[in-house]
Amino acid sequence: MPGAIYAEGLVKTFGDVRALDGVDLDVPEGTVLGLLGPNGAGKTTTVRVLTTLLQPDSGSAVVAGIDVLKHPNEVRRSIGLSGQFAAVDEYLTGRENLQMVGQLYQMSARDAKKRAGQLLERFNLADAADRPAKTYSGGMRRRLDLAAALVVSPPVMFMDEPTTGLDPRNRQQLWEVIQELVGGGTTLLLTTQYLEEADHLADDICVVDHGKVIARGTSDQLKARTGGERVEVVVHEPEQIGPAREVLAGYGKGEVAVAEHTRKLTVPVTGGAKLLAEVIRDLDARGVEIDDIGLRRPTLDDVFISLTGHAAEAAEGNGEDEDAVAGKPGQGRKSQKETAQ
Repeated sequence: MPGAIYAEGLVKTFGDVRALDGVDLDVPEGTVLGLLGPNGAGKTTTVRVLTTLLQPDSGSAVVAGIDVLKHPNEVRRSIGLSGQFAAVDEYLTGRENLQMVGQLYQMSARDAKKRAGQLLERFNLADAADRPAKTYSGGMRRRLDLAAALVVSPPVMFMDEPTTGLDPRNRQQLWEVIQELVGGGTTLLLTTQYLEEADHLADDICVVDHGKVIARGTSDQLKARTGGERVEVVVHEPEQIGPAREVLAGYGKGEVAVAEHTRKLTVPVTGGAKLLAEVIRDLDARGVEIDDIGLRRPTLDDVFISLTGHAAEAAEGNGEDEDAVAGKPGQGRKSQKETAQ
């Protein structure tokens, strides 16, 4: 039985650009799927299709048990959406923003006011409730935007890069809100460029590149695809690279890689901390002076590099913008109201 979010064969093109190239997704109820990829990979386009803001060229999708293409209005009543930009009216107060969203969802004025008060408390915005949103910090606007997406307590939430631009403190606060939300049974699809965020929040991760899902699994499963542990050693002098290579070769489960300019040697191993202690002892016995040594485990960055050929940080700066490709700049700012209608 399909999950709370299900998509099969989604294709979307904009002119010569194939933004989605057969995307398949299946997100079980009450879980978090992290959609990970660089700008232009297809993450935002996927969210727009699943939230009825875009029609796919082909493929099918079901959200909260409702066919996205056949019954878009019913889907909109069952979801919440927090886009890349805080979709708030900066000339209204925080309270007025939330009350407006409630009334767009056909809530009575009384119920909308009550719900706004509850959410302002929950998101630590009560003290600023009656200030214009234009006086809010970036983190406060982000929290207000997320509160607006939760006005009707949707069973399914979509968050498109919700923490982009936030400082570490505000990002951590938003992570806590997301975890609380999912703990209450909400299903969440989260797009992000932040590897740490996907690692921290997602039950499953889909890596997307050039409109295709190129890998899927838990964080641990994806990391296992890049290999196991490795010992990294930085020797003090270039002439010590040779002896260090000989020592590491005796422990390695593969070839010793050497970066001459940084004097760093790397080799895949098994054995954990006990093996590391033995390596240190043998290097000392050979008179190899080291500046650094460590046992490294694969990270999601390693996964990203192995799958896409570049680091996530480089990918983030590639300048490609799905909004621009779609010819709809800034659509994320309108998405909250469009979803409610």
